[in-house]
Amino acid sequence: MKKTTKFIAILVTIATSLQMAACTANRITEYETQYSKDSVIESTMTLASIHNAIECVHERIPEDSFATIVSFGDTLCHKPLFNSTYDKETGTYDFSSMFKYVEQYFKEATITIGNCESPMAGADRGYSGYPTFNAPEHLAIDLQELGVDIMSTANNHCLDKGFNGLSSTLNFLDEAEISHVGTARNEEEQDTILIKDMNGIKTAFLSYTYGTNGIPVPEDKQFCVNMIDEELILSQIQQAKNEGVELIIASMHWGVEYQTVENAEQDKLAEFLIANDVKIILGCHPHVLQPMKMLTVKTDEGEEKKGLVIFSQGNFFSNQRQENTRNTAIFNIDVRKNGLTGEVTVEKVTYAPIYVNIKEPGAKDRYELLDLNQIITSYESGEKTWSEDMYRLAVEEKERCCKLIGPEINNTIE
Repeated sequence: MKKTTKFIAILVTIATSLQMAACTANRITEYETQYSKDSVIESTMTLASIHNAIECVHERIPEDSFATIVSFGDTLCHKPLFNSTYDKETGTYDFSSMFKYVEQYFKEATITIGNCESPMAGADRGYSGYPTFNAPEHLAIDLQELGVDIMSTANNHCLDKGFNGLSSTLNFLDEAEISHVGTARNEEEQDTILIKDMNGIKTAFLSYTYGTNGIPVPEDKQFCVNMIDEELILSQIQQAKNEGVELIIASMHWGVEYQTVENAEQDKLAEFLIANDVKIILGCHPHVLQPMKMLTVKTDEGEEKKGLVIFSQGNFFSNQRQENTRNTAIFNIDVRKNGLTGEVTVEKVTYAPIYVNIKEPGAKDRYELLDLNQIITSYESGEKTWSEDMYRLAVEEKERCCKLIGPEINNTIE
């Protein structure tokens, strides 16, 4: 893009010079008639040609494309949580009140993606929490209304209710018009790469898990869960490339629960993915936040490749009370496709620190996702919306979130 800009600048300089020359020629014609009218016409025609060339350059250079990916962590639907959303009058579950303070972060997204940690096997299987989850299927509707486009489904709980529960989960997501990746009802579904057009950026979404909590994957249905297997990952990356994708995003269910830094295996896998052209890695499973980094990886051929990795995005919501499990974030990932080269880069990554507020049993809206920045800004501006205690909590929990994740990223070249 810099070369193109420089080229245009040179043309403009030439055009300006010719214009000045034409003006000089006109003056000479007026006052010193030794120059013929033909010379002036020739200069004017040359100037017009240069202007036309500049217009052609502008027309032929494709504009850059931009997209924003909003990402969040585990939807962990414990029994106390879904019980609190039950409406006795209507006989339905409604999770929407949890999201009232964070809705604005989903409105401007090109694509929103999260992790479906709790299967939705249907009411006939009996709703349940830990250790084998079965969340009310209305959760899918509420996520769709929030603005969620994709849910990653490859995780350690995806087989909690067996293959039938896994299939029902995908059926309910389909009914809610939420795309899904990581689990499959048949071989054809596993072999189909999820591809989305993000404002002209052809993007592939992949998803893998380290395991299924010891629940065996059915022998005749090995296709139903994408495991972290280098051969499978490479084959799907290659398939995505063959289909012409320009950006590859991988959701990885990995790491050690409650550990706030990534381990050596996560580091190794991240380097493997980036070396093989995955540009964005969205981590889940530890139930706590882990660092966000831009990594530069050198391939065996000596080529340098860059990619973003968020090692763990924490719990989007849950009933967990252990240290750091109520801290989460909503991530904004801005990407750009260079109109001239087609290269896609991560330009900027910001995040909104969020806290899962859990009130006493029976309280209205018992579970809430608090926007910590909004609470702090509101209180410091003198508004009476939040108490001093809540303000102090927001300051403390925001500091904790930022310490766990690390600084925001800005690679934008002005």
